Amino acid sequence: MRILLIEDDPVLGMAVRDQIVADGHGADWVTRLADAEHAVHAAAFDLILLDLMLPDGRGSDFLRKLRSTGDATPVMVLTARDQISDRIAALDAGADDYLVKPFDLFELSARIRAVGRRYAGNPNPLVTLGDIEVDLSARSVRRAGQTVALTAREWALFEAFVQRPHQLMSKPQLEERLYSFDAEVESNTIEVYVARLRKKLGADVIETVRGMGYRLGTPGGGA
Repeated sequence: MRILLIEDDPVLGMAVRDQIVADGHGADWVTRLADAEHAVHAAAFDLILLDLMLPDGRGSDFLRKLRSTGDATPVMVLTARDQISDRIAALDAGADDYLVKPFDLFELSARIRAVGRRYAGNPNPLVTLGDIEVDLSARSVRRAGQTVALTAREWALFEAFVQRPHQLMSKPQLEERLYSFDAEVESNTIEVYVARLRKKLGADVIETVRGMGYRLGTPGGGA
């Protein structure tokens, strides 16, 4: 997933960003709402992690404005405000989840995975593709009963296909899932990772639609 983190605390922001990246997601981190508004107009995100108190305003106001435009991007609130009334207000403003600071980074990872599954239309973390078994929660893959080791970026790309099994994804869409704004993207990056996934999971695991992009194939059944 590509995740936008809106957090002004430098220590917490760095820890959360590093956790997101370690989990194989693309992370864009901003510290002000003005930068967040620019980011959501410049790119498509799968999830927004939102602090409620920012230097230039309240996260709840940003969230209400986002929802008023029809933007349904999942939003998880990260805040030190732990009153029930604060949680209710955030959820009523359009938040999908609420995590109180300080929180465990592994719990954050689990909640991110859960939100991703819900919005992909598949709350079940276990997916079977021919002889391939995928556990989205454990971030593990088995082929013909044997564990297949994927790198963080290989997993990020494969997860994008698994969560959108019938969707054709363009090269720019896939690139956005691997990198942040400030990362350099080689022209053949997606081709390289698709080739690696085919080598590990089978030649038909990802189908190429010439001139348009890629989509999940039918392993063992012909793409």
